[in-house]
Amino acid sequence: MEFDPAACRRRVATPRGELTIVSIGALGDVTRLPYSIRVLLEAALRNRDGFRVTDEDISRLLNWSPDTAGHVEVAFKPARVILQDFTGVPAIVDLAAMRSAMHRLGADHRRINPLVPCDLVVDHSVQVDFFGTPDALRRNIEREYERNRERYEFLKWGRQAFDNFRVVPPGTGIVHQVNLEYLARGVFVEDVDGETMAWPDSLVGTDSHTTMINGLGVLGWGVGGIEAEAVMLGEPITMVMPEVVGFRFHGHLREGVTATDLVLTVTQILRERGVVGKFVEFFGEGLAGMTLPDRATLANMAPEYGATMGYFPVDAETLRYYRLTGRDEAHVATIEAVLREQGLFLENGAPDPVYSDVVELDLASVEPSLAGPRRPQDRIPLSRMRETFEEALPRPAGEGGFGVAPERADASVAVATEDPETLRHGATVIAAITSCTNTSNPSVMIAAGLLARRAREKGLRVRSYVKTSLAPGSPVVTEYLRRSGLQEDLDALGFNTVGYGCTTCIGNSGPLPEAVASALEGSDIIVASVLSGNRNFEGRVHPLSRANYLASPPLVVAFALAGTVDIDLDREPLGTDGDGQPVYLRDLWPSTEEVAEVMREAISPEMFRERYASVFEGNDMWNAIEIGGSELYAWNEESTYIQEPPFFEGVTGGAPDPIVPIRGARVLALLGDSVTTDHISPAGAIPQDGDAGRYLVERGVSPRDFNSFGSRRGNHEVMMRGTFANIRLRNRLVPGSEGSRTICWLDGGETTIYQAAMRYREAGVPLVVLAGREYGTGSSRDWAAKGTVLLGVRAVIARSFERIHRSNLVGMGVLPLQFVEGESVESIGLRGDETFDIPVDDSLRPGQMLEVTATSPDGTARRLTVRVRIDTPVEVEYYRNGGILHTVLRRLARESA
Repeated sequence: MEFDPAACRRRVATPRGELTIVSIGALGDVTRLPYSIRVLLEAALRNRDGFRVTDEDISRLLNWSPDTAGHVEVAFKPARVILQDFTGVPAIVDLAAMRSAMHRLGADHRRINPLVPCDLVVDHSVQVDFFGTPDALRRNIEREYERNRERYEFLKWGRQAFDNFRVVPPGTGIVHQVNLEYLARGVFVEDVDGETMAWPDSLVGTDSHTTMINGLGVLGWGVGGIEAEAVMLGEPITMVMPEVVGFRFHGHLREGVTATDLVLTVTQILRERGVVGKFVEFFGEGLAGMTLPDRATLANMAPEYGATMGYFPVDAETLRYYRLTGRDEAHVATIEAVLREQGLFLENGAPDPVYSDVVELDLASVEPSLAGPRRPQDRIPLSRMRETFEEALPRPAGEGGFGVAPERADASVAVATEDPETLRHGATVIAAITSCTNTSNPSVMIAAGLLARRAREKGLRVRSYVKTSLAPGSPVVTEYLRRSGLQEDLDALGFNTVGYGCTTCIGNSGPLPEAVASALEGSDIIVASVLSGNRNFEGRVHPLSRANYLASPPLVVAFALAGTVDIDLDREPLGTDGDGQPVYLRDLWPSTEEVAEVMREAISPEMFRERYASVFEGNDMWNAIEIGGSELYAWNEESTYIQEPPFFEGVTGGAPDPIVPIRGARVLALLGDSVTTDHISPAGAIPQDGDAGRYLVERGVSPRDFNSFGSRRGNHEVMMRGTFANIRLRNRLVPGSEGSRTICWLDGGETTIYQAAMRYREAGVPLVVLAGREYGTGSSRDWAAKGTVLLGVRAVIARSFERIHRSNLVGMGVLPLQFVEGESVESIGLRGDETFDIPVDDSLRPGQMLEVTATSPDGTARRLTVRVRIDTPVEVEYYRNGGILHTVLRRLARESA
C-alpha cells in the first residue's frame, strides 16, 4: 500500500493562524493505538521519502498490535536532539573528526552538520569540591571553569562552526530540567517550502534520562552519542517496533508518601516484569491527581526500570504545567489545538488503547522507601532499612552483600575532626540532594526544606562527618526555596547550594573531608551515601562509599541528621531536642497540605520567564572564553582533553571490505551479571595509579587536575585506558580481584586490561568479552562501546544486553552475541582460557544463529550456539561498514564527490 503525506494534510485553526498538519486520522481509526505509537506514526507519515522512511514503516505502525510488536522494524526521525556535556563533547568531537576526514577525502566537509535542531546543556562538569558554606557555589563554579576551560573552548567553537547547534552554558541547570521547563516545545511550528506546518515535539538525547520529557507528553528517549550523531546528520533511528506495556494507576498516594517512593515502587515492579526494550505508557484514573513533576519523576527513571521510555499522553495537566513554567499562552493553545486534531490529546472518558500487557498499581499501597545498596530496582521499605543493611553486611559480595566477617560486625574507626567522631558500618558520609529525578519536583524539594526547618527549630544538627550538598535542577528551584525562606533552613543544616548540575549521581561528589577519607582508607568499614538521584551503581558515587541508597530529598535530610543508614526511622529517634527529648522522623515530616500551600505561595510563571530570558547568553566567565572562527577544528596534540579520535583513520569513500570470520580470539574479561556501563567506562574519579592516571602524569597533569573520566571523554587515549577500569569491576579471570585486572594469555601473566589489550594488538590477536545477564545496564554511555572497540574487542558474548549498550556496540562495529536461553558461561563450562572462532561473514542477517567454537588449551573444542543481536537490516549495514558513523561518512563522501 502506498501512502501520500500530501493527501493527509489538514488545516487547523490556532491562535498562531491556520497551520497545516499531516493527519494520522486521515489513515483511518487510530484510537486503538497507544498514544506513543501514534506519535511514531505521525513522524513516519510526515517524513516518508520512500528510502529512509518507507510505506512499509507507515503500514507497520498503523497496524501495530500486540502480535506484531517486537517482530518487525520501523524507522523514526526525531524532531530534535538534546545533549549534555559528558556525552555531548565526544559527539561534537566525532563530528569535528568527520569533518577532518571529509576534508582529507576531498569531499565537502560542510556536509557534516546537524540537520535537526540540537541543544547541548553543560551540566555534568561541576563537582562538589566545596560544601556546607555560603560561598560553596561560587568556589565550585570557579573550579569548574579552571578544570574545563579546554572543553568549553571546544564547545564554543562548535557553536559557531555548526548550524542548528546551541549551547546552554554552565550554571543554568540539569539538562532534563532545562528541557522540561524551557526547551520542550510540545509542538513544532515551522515554515516548510512556503507553508506553515505543525508537528509533535519529539527527540532523542545523549543521556539515558532523556525520558524525563515523557512526563510532558513529548516522545523521546536516551541513545548513545553514536546514534545521536547519526540522527543529527539526517539518519533515522531504525528500531524494532516496540511492545507497549500499559501501566494503570488507581487511587491516590497516602499522606507522607512521596513521588520518589512511588517511582522506586514502579521501578521494582517493572524490573521484575521485564520491560527492557519496550515502551511503558501510563494511564488510568490515578493520573487525574498526579502532578506533572510527579509524572516527570516517573518518566525520568525509565532506564532504571529498563524500558525505552515511560510515556504520559498530553492532557489538561500538561497544559497547566506549560502555563506554570511561563510558556507563551498562544503557543500553549496551539499545542492543545494541534494535538487534539491529531488524536494525541488524552480526553476525559476516552477509551483506553490496546496494550501488549497491562500492569496495575493501587497508589494507596505505596509506602516510604529507599533503593540500594547497589541498584535502583532494589527497593527497601523504610521500615526495613536497618534490617536489610545488617543482613547485607556478612553476605558475600557476589550475593549483593559486603562480605564483612562476623567478628568485624561491630568494627569502628575514629575520625580526627574538631569534634571527634567514630565511624561504624552504615555511617552516612554523603547526603546529597542531587540530580534530575527529584530536583524537578517542587513537592519533594519543599518537603525537604520544611523538614529541615523543623529539625532546626528542635536544635538538631548534622553529624560532622556527613558531606551534605544541594544541587538544584535549575535556578528556579533556588528562587522558590528562597522565596519561601526554606533555603535558609537547608543552609543551616549544611545543604547549601553547591552547583546547578548533575553532581553526586554521576560521580562528581568530590572528595570526602580529609579526616574522614584518612580514617576510611585501608579500613573495612562499610560507609554509605544517601542521594536523591537515580543511579547508585558500584564505584559510581564515591570510591569509599560501598553502600549507596536512593531516597527522596526529605529522607536525604533525615539520614544526614541520623548520621547512619543502620537505623529504624519508624522507631528510633533522629536525635534529641534542647530539652533532651527524642525527636522522631514523624515529628518533622510535613503534611501534603503544608507542602501544597508553600508551592502555591512560592512558585509563579514569572520566575521561569525571568530565569530563562537569557538562557543562552551565559555569564562573565563563559563569555570571556575566546575561540577561533575556522570551520575545521585545529587539533592540538598537546591537549589532554580534546584529541582527534582514530575511528576514521583509513576510511575511504568506496564500499567497505567484506565481513570476515573472527579467528583465534582470546578472552579479555570474563564478567558476571548486571555489568553496567559504569563498570565498562567509569565516569568518576581517575585513579592516580591506573593506566589513565599514569598517562596524565606523564603529560604533566597533576592529580589535583585529573578531573574525571566523564570530563576527559574528548580524549580517546584517556578513555581507552579507563575502559573496564572501574574499581569495583570483578573479572573472573582473576578471582578475588577488583578493578582493571586480567590475565594476558600470551604468557599467562596478570596485568591491567589496557596493557593486556595493547599486547594482544601488537600480536594481531582479536579479543572477546564474556558476560552474564543485563550486560551494559545503566547510562547511555557511548564510550563503553568506543573504548571496547579501541581495546581490540571484536565481539561480546552475553546472556542478555541492555538496549542502549547493545545498539552502541553495533554502532561501533562490535558484534553482540547472545547465549541461547538456558545456556551460559557456567553451563557450557567455559573458563576464559579458550580461543574463540566466530563464523560471521558477508551472509550476516538480523537475529542469525551462529555456532561458535571455543577451544581449550588441551585442544578440547566446545561448540556453543549464539544469536546475533544485530536486530535490523540497517544494523547489518552499520556493522559491515565498521559502525554507524563510518556508514554516514561514506554516504556523504559519495554524495558530495
